[in-house]
Amino acid sequence: MTDSAANNPVLTFEGKRYDLNTLPDELKELVRGMQVADAQLRMHEDTLKVLAVGRQSLATQLNERKFFPLIFKKA
Repeated sequence: MTDSAANNPVLTFEGKRYDLNTLPDELKELVRGMQVADAQLRMHEDTLKVLAVGRQSLATQLNERKFFPLIFKKA
């Protein structure tokens, strides 16, 4: 394998490998779109994880302060 072949970007899709440089521009744009979508999904998954940790922290604080019995106490 030559140095230039080793540096060519490769797309692996459904078990097959494709040299990105040889794909038509339309397919390259679709690949870029999928990369953007993947990045957005990872970002939002991370956001959900942060929110879940924050929510758990709030629940822990409520539990430590024995707040729940006050909420459900009959007037």
